[in-house]
Amino acid sequence: MLENYLPVLVFLALGAFFGIAPLLAGFLIAPHRPDSAKNSPYECGFEAFEDSRMKFDVRYYLVAILFIVFDLEIAFLFPWGTVLTEIGMFGYMAMVVFLSILVIGFIYEWKKGALEWE
Repeated sequence: MLENYLPVLVFLALGAFFGIAPLLAGFLIAPHRPDSAKNSPYECGFEAFEDSRMKFDVRYYLVAILFIVFDLEIAFLFPWGTVLTEIGMFGYMAMVVFLSILVIGFIYEWKKGALEWE
């Protein structure tokens, strides 16, 4: 019974080794020379000039949401394109409905001015 779990245990042990070994090698081999510049908090290479809890404009979030939506669209289009001949007209129409919903959402965002920067 235990011989059935041996490959799983070997896989877990190798995974743990390859996950932990680089971390330990970094701590043991890397030079440790801290100074004030390395230990100071910074923002883009210079000292922070505002509070880290400042409010962002909602357009940043809208652009991020649009990026995720269209990134997922591409992630769905590649597998769909490879099996299009196998799924037939039903798969084609399902993708047309999916893309039309995305286009309607894109037009809505465009009309609301989410893509315009001032």
